[in-house]
Amino acid sequence: MLNRRQFTASVAAALAAPSISRAASVAPLKFIPQSDLTIIDPHITTVYTARNHGYMVFDTLFGMDSNYRMQPQMLDRVDVEDDGKRWKLRLREGLLWHDGEKVTARDCVASLRRWGVRDGVGSLLMARTDELSAIDDRTIQFRLKHASQILPYALGKISTPMCAMMPERLANTDPFKPIPEMIGSGPVRFKADEWVSGARAVYTKFERYHPRAEANTGWTAGGKVVHFERVEWLTSPDDGTSASAMQAGEMDWWELPTPDLLPLLRKTGKMRIEIKDRNGTLGLMKLNNLQAPFDKAAIRRALLGAVDQKEYMTAVAGEDPQMWRAGVGIFTPGTEMANDAGMEVLNSPRDMEKVKAAIKDAGYNNEKVVLLSPGEPYYRKAMSDVGAAMMQAAGLNLEIQSMDWGTAIVRREIKKPVDQGGWSVVFTTANGLDMQTPLLHFLRTTGEKAWFGWTNSPKIEELRGAWADAPDVATQKKLAAEIQRQCWIDVPHLPVGVWYQPMAWQKSVDGIPDGFPLFWGAKRV
Repeated sequence: MLNRRQFTASVAAALAAPSISRAASVAPLKFIPQSDLTIIDPHITTVYTARNHGYMVFDTLFGMDSNYRMQPQMLDRVDVEDDGKRWKLRLREGLLWHDGEKVTARDCVASLRRWGVRDGVGSLLMARTDELSAIDDRTIQFRLKHASQILPYALGKISTPMCAMMPERLANTDPFKPIPEMIGSGPVRFKADEWVSGARAVYTKFERYHPRAEANTGWTAGGKVVHFERVEWLTSPDDGTSASAMQAGEMDWWELPTPDLLPLLRKTGKMRIEIKDRNGTLGLMKLNNLQAPFDKAAIRRALLGAVDQKEYMTAVAGEDPQMWRAGVGIFTPGTEMANDAGMEVLNSPRDMEKVKAAIKDAGYNNEKVVLLSPGEPYYRKAMSDVGAAMMQAAGLNLEIQSMDWGTAIVRREIKKPVDQGGWSVVFTTANGLDMQTPLLHFLRTTGEKAWFGWTNSPKIEELRGAWADAPDVATQKKLAAEIQRQCWIDVPHLPVGVWYQPMAWQKSVDGIPDGFPLFWGAKRV
């Protein structure tokens, strides 16, 4: 990652780049992402910087609007036949890959198959599919085993891994290995020749992209109109440097300003600071289920009794209760599937001595517990600090390993014991969109094929499948409560609360969208 001097030099170089006019109408948009862009294949990771990158470069068959409804995006027609068992998806005319080749149904079929291996919803959809084929150059056909309405949601959900369409030659890459090129059909190109991991990522407008004719209706639905010829992501070494660059007007948009620096940013009078995503960010404590001591579900269950969500949220978002919520279960607060089933495991009085006894009774033998503790973004450090104190108080033999988030992303995929480079605990996050339903990858519990942590719960998988096939919302709500109760038994993760993160951007930029960073619609004023 850049140090302060390197970051300042990078900003200066961007401002002075001879190929780019300094005129406001063509000056690049300069953006400070929440963390370094280290993984750029949107099929193989759940990292949000990769998601944000993915929606710039790649497109999806369906898009989600601000009312969470799925709309055709790369498609101009959707035909549902055979009592809901046959879906024909027809591509729009004129879609091109960034290398100039036409987008075909064969490309999309290969992309769907690759994505379906890695994504929780994708795996459920593929299990319900008898045939997936390209019946001509523009028509994708799903022949389902039985009628299901999850198909548009699965293909258009705003979640990770992203259901990105890519050329067949790239989609044929092993889904557990990164694709060798960034060739999408989205509104901007990725400039691989200017990418410096730990420092900079650059995107330029794809002039041959044709947005949908209708206006953008929020999120990823409707026309994606790009006004900037160039977007530059500059990875900042620390929050103080980011704040200084924003105050000086050297950067346009900061994704995750820290709560303690917000007063300084407001004081300039030149910035807007708003919460753009009302779904919030859920904090999750992930435990490695493949290695001792957290291979024992009873130890994971015992640790639930130590979680004080208010303590975590205060550390992350400060004392203002408008900025966070405690008493949070498995699903995003305020959404249809949120419920209070079994919430006494988190809401009852905390008794650390009782927790210590329960951990010992569950078979804890003083095994070393390795906590991956990234120093950035700030909220991961805050959660890690609270979690470390909690685990030490619970009597665990804790070793804290400090690192940057990019390193933690790589480390968390290691399944080996801690003395061979593995890990025991890592704190991560889920956007509220990713926790609205049981279908998404955060609740995929298929052992080593699941999200890192690798929980194996046939019961949760059975209930997820039943939820996908449920005939109505009332049945889905009942199943969601059963899933939450089962989560307190198998413990795929420990929820630590939800907070609402503001963004900061210069008033000279308009059109910043609601939700996570999307770069269409934004323009200079």
